[in-house]
Amino acid sequence: MPLPTDNLLELFRAIVDIESVSHNERELANEVAAALRACAHLEVVRDGDALMARTDLGRPERVIIAGHLDTVPVDGNLPSTITGSGDQTIVHGRGTCDMKGGIACMVWLAQRLTAPNRDIIWVFYDCEEIENTANGLRRLAANHPEWLKADLAVLMEPTSAQIEGGCQGTTRFDITTIGAAAHSARSWLGHNAIHDIVDVLERVRGFDARQIEVDGLTYREGLNATLINGGLASNVVPPSCTVQINYRFAPDKSGERALALMEKLFDGWTLELRDLSPGARPGLDQPAAAAFVQAVGGEPRPKYGWTDVARFASLGMPAVNFGPGDAGKAHAIDEECPLADVQACVDALTRWLTGCDTM
Repeated sequence: MPLPTDNLLELFRAIVDIESVSHNERELANEVAAALRACAHLEVVRDGDALMARTDLGRPERVIIAGHLDTVPVDGNLPSTITGSGDQTIVHGRGTCDMKGGIACMVWLAQRLTAPNRDIIWVFYDCEEIENTANGLRRLAANHPEWLKADLAVLMEPTSAQIEGGCQGTTRFDITTIGAAAHSARSWLGHNAIHDIVDVLERVRGFDARQIEVDGLTYREGLNATLINGGLASNVVPPSCTVQINYRFAPDKSGERALALMEKLFDGWTLELRDLSPGARPGLDQPAAAAFVQAVGGEPRPKYGWTDVARFASLGMPAVNFGPGDAGKAHAIDEECPLADVQACVDALTRWLTGCDTM
């Protein structure tokens, strides 16, 4: 059944009700593609279960508005339900917050903004919720680089309809201590690797987690031991112990610099790198971003956590997070999104892209 086009709530619920857990986005991608291919003002390209649509009006500025189609697995929370009415309507169900409210905004506006004041590239992509190698935006950047050139990218991650600039970087690594197994009744014949890991944990606990201002936003850093594993049996001196450490760093530093700081902090141990994803500066001092902030209003906040704005930043453009829904409800069984947030994002994007108040 085609997506409804004349009622924002019905469109939102229809998008939510098409189950699109990662690697199962095809039905939703088909429906979005059909809705956008019916628009004479848009050129559409599809790559697997990702698609892009753009205007080509010769405007002096081009912007990207992007969102992912996939969700985490369903847990008895589809089809969608609603509570409240009017301005108090809340839509409940998997993906409402992360991030089908944003997808509904994009489809609604892509159909209606036939003559925006900026050229727009609408980007819908798959597999954001799983491993980086499957990420559809990553694939689009490799296969269609000419489509991902713009003055600003807006990623419609849930932010309660407030601007969140840039994002933190993140790295995870393992440190393993090596001991020697022995019967715990004769522990002097072995060496306890779990005891040795205490020195590593003390360095984590003593880390000076700073607050760092970047382009006018203050980011909090954090270093945490998140997983630990060691020991063979309750009566054996453990021969090894491994702790996984996660460093969330401000976007004032590159991934390489963040890793070098960790190597210095844990001098004497070998770091087994699990992943390293640099953050993104908010770039709010750039003209396109400043104009977006002025149109949306409110006080921009820093983004805690990593999002695909970092991928856009790596392509050479400032990027912000801006979308409906409270990020605290993302992935929750009781996931929900206020319709008022969706409407607020529609109105803000309309002001920015047309100079008018609503669409």
